[in-house]
Amino acid sequence: MRTTTGVDASDRVLPSETMTRAVCPGSYDPATNGHLDIIGRAAKLFDEVVVAVLINKNKKTLFSVEERTEMLREVTAQWPNVRVDSWHGLLVDYCRENDIQAIVKGLRAVSDYDYELQMAQMNHQLTGVETLFMPTNPIYSFLASSLVKDVATYGGDVSTLLPPSIMARLTQRLAERR
Repeated sequence: MRTTTGVDASDRVLPSETMTRAVCPGSYDPATNGHLDIIGRAAKLFDEVVVAVLINKNKKTLFSVEERTEMLREVTAQWPNVRVDSWHGLLVDYCRENDIQAIVKGLRAVSDYDYELQMAQMNHQLTGVETLFMPTNPIYSFLASSLVKDVATYGGDVSTLLPPSIMARLTQRLAERR
């Protein structure tokens, strides 16, 4: 049946009865307020958001996977539709195994886009999973976990860039290494 707009009513996209899921992948070493901004905004758009701590054996991290997962569970507890998991392997395989339709990535600058676009196109080619790019809140546009660790290592104040519980753990870890 044609509507007044000329669109066949059967062609309309109707709300799905299946749950929409997205993943926010990263190393989260440590998670920053910029990460939480993206996670929180994604939580408003999807029924479930999985924060996936990706394991890269070639990357030297300050915190173990278990510690990063625990810290993320603490700081994402405010969102009931967010869960935290970890994964070693291709992200698209995780998406397939967990019925996740979308990958959400925060973009700080054009340089992020160049890299992330290539990854998004490869992921789509492999499994058809979609990647959604979310611009970072401008107050976090410079923020990267590696930069936070570097500044904190040399005594700089990064307390406004991290949730308080993560700041405490970062301070403790850096003191242990001195």
